[in-house]
Amino acid sequence: MNTRRQQILTYVLILISIGFIALTVLVKLFPMSVLDVDFSKAVQRHQNAFLDEAMYMVSYPGYMPQSPILIAVTSIILLILKYKKAALYVALTALAGLISTIIKALVNRERPTGDVVRVVLKTTQQSFPSGHVLFYVIFFGFLVVLMNQLEGVPKVVRAIVTITSLLMIFLIPLSRIYMGAHWFTDVTGGFLLGLLCLYLLSWLYLRKPAKRDEAPVAETK
Repeated sequence: MNTRRQQILTYVLILISIGFIALTVLVKLFPMSVLDVDFSKAVQRHQNAFLDEAMYMVSYPGYMPQSPILIAVTSIILLILKYKKAALYVALTALAGLISTIIKALVNRERPTGDVVRVVLKTTQQSFPSGHVLFYVIFFGFLVVLMNQLEGVPKVVRAIVTITSLLMIFLIPLSRIYMGAHWFTDVTGGFLLGLLCLYLLSWLYLRKPAKRDEAPVAETK
């Protein structure tokens, strides 16, 4: 990476970090805001049984025990295909849950309640940041990175995994707000923190060349 691009990336990361810290302080000082309520009502304006089910299915992989199962299955598949380093780093995405739990406990923001917005599925853990959004940005974001780096992956698989991952990252904030599980600032915080964690994970993964035993036995032409 040339110096100019590195400088731009550094500035972007600094801005994202400042944005997350500022948002965290704001949420801690002012747990309820007009922006959050208005945004939730706007997203929930068009409610129906189909959207209820669709938005639940978008969130489904992020619940327990689905998320650790998803991570484990993905890591095992990568191990079977001889992508050992990739499998290890996918397993590390499980740390998103720990990071989310720690910050949630520190901020201690209550979830949206039924007297303010419609709550499709009630949850009890603290609200900020959104653990679902944090996990999706890290896990699915890293899958996008892998699809652009791993050798021997068929083009159709690259396309399917990349498109699906990007779609999940795009839809999960809407899903959490639609279901009344989070406020707009919750999902924004999860997204910003997720970007920082994704960058760190990707940087660690890409800083050294992949070992020979990470390539599949027979590459797809």
